[in-house]
Amino acid sequence: MANLNVVSICGSLRKGSYNAMVQRLLPSLAPDGMTIKPAPSFVDFPHYNADIQNSTGFPAPVNTLADAIRAADGVIFCTPEYNFSIPGALKNAIDWVSRLQNQPFVGKPVALQSVSPGPVGGARVQYDLRKSMMFLDAFTLNKPEIFIGNCASKFDEKTGELKDEATRGFIKQQLAAFAAFIARVAPKS
Repeated sequence: MANLNVVSICGSLRKGSYNAMVQRLLPSLAPDGMTIKPAPSFVDFPHYNADIQNSTGFPAPVNTLADAIRAADGVIFCTPEYNFSIPGALKNAIDWVSRLQNQPFVGKPVALQSVSPGPVGGARVQYDLRKSMMFLDAFTLNKPEIFIGNCASKFDEKTGELKDEATRGFIKQQLAAFAAFIARVAPKS
């Protein structure tokens, strides 16, 4: 398998985020030939406003994130669900990046993961992210899905370690499937 460079985007800005814990774990669970690095942060993005775009252009952090997405062979979102949907800051980042010429998500393989203290594990955020990715012409991996519910019992909050071996196994399965998916839908020329 060719070396695959994947970026991960965490939908939470919270320092102790369970989704950030999963994001940090991904490189150690990736199959051979896949490198996973965190994407540049969207913490400094202003609220999307076409007046900003049309007067001063795209803020530098928007271009930095877009360039990282374009350069990657695939993107993994690790995100919580806020109010049954996409966290506002993540949605804002997607909205900014989507307005660029040479839109970075077009044809990009995407995998979704969500972590939640509730029993559903963030299923609704994934539904809404799939809709956004469909509109942006990304290719979203359908299965296996990663919904980590009741997360407080599966992580060591002090160390950030995922203690649940079954969940680690599911993530490994998804990453292996994602590598095969990337090779199928966006093969390197």
